[in-house]
Amino acid sequence: MGEELKQAAMEWFERGDRDIETAQLLYDEQGYTDMIAYHIQQAIEKYLKGYLVLKGQRPPRVHELDTLLNIVSKAEPDLYSRYIDLCEKATRYYFEERYPPGLPAGYSREEIKADLDLAWQLVKAIRAKARL
Repeated sequence: MGEELKQAAMEWFERGDRDIETAQLLYDEQGYTDMIAYHIQQAIEKYLKGYLVLKGQRPPRVHELDTLLNIVSKAEPDLYSRYIDLCEKATRYYFEERYPPGLPAGYSREEIKADLDLAWQLVKAIRAKARL
């Protein structure tokens, strides 16, 4: 794998780290669950796109995590079954709950904690597979 690809992937992963760490900080500080959900989605998106970059693929300009996971799973099939439910749910966090009309979504802290824990697992799995 070329140094340019590694560097480009690292930039995606570093931005994803900022999102997952922000989600964790918001959770730990009793932050708004809709904002935690947003950062969960962003972290996963950046990690999936970073993995594609690492493999020499141009990531599609989409926010649907299930679409991205499907592409990544061609190289890493074990990720699909473990994280597809999370990716589908986190995509809804991005699209369905982000904009008016209506009040911001209010997810339970238990639901968000479970999704945050799974997101951390996915981030760590991608990092391990990327070997960076």
